[in-house]
Amino acid sequence: MSRVGKLPVSIPQGVDVKIAADQITIKGALGTLVRPAHPLVTVKAEDGKLKVAPANESAEADAMSGTTRALLANMINGVSKGFEKKLTLVGVGFRAQAQGQKLNLQIGFSHPVVKDMPAGITVTTPTQTEILIKGADRQVVGQLAAEVRAFRPPEPYKGKGIRYADERVVIKETKKK
Repeated sequence: MSRVGKLPVSIPQGVDVKIAADQITIKGALGTLVRPAHPLVTVKAEDGKLKVAPANESAEADAMSGTTRALLANMINGVSKGFEKKLTLVGVGFRAQAQGQKLNLQIGFSHPVVKDMPAGITVTTPTQTEILIKGADRQVVGQLAAEVRAFRPPEPYKGKGIRYADERVVIKETKKK
């Protein structure tokens, strides 16, 4: 059995877990997340812990038990604490401004780039060169941060662009004659 799949997931106070035949619903202070239940995995909630086990002895069921356990742990963590990604803008004149559910970026193009935020995601700009994306769903937060970064990824010669706060950009040396 998967080593990750064997570990139980503790359910903190204020988090409600409902397991149906076809889906798993987790409610918490920061929202509600729903995930379809995989047919090769059985999930049980007993005495404040979620236990995940493969439904049969196949290798796919074993792999999916670890995957399902990790996804459920991320859902519980998301509805209780939440997830966040921090992006920084590097470049002269590069600015970001959060306006409600929209992110307005001025990143060296002839026009401003506007990105709409999906429901359940909040975006803030503590400074003009920092973007903070927060939400309960880890996958949506990460995907949104990747889409914003893709508008102007860091280039290798000067390092200008949008990067993750913890990202290290290796600067190339310019061509010599």
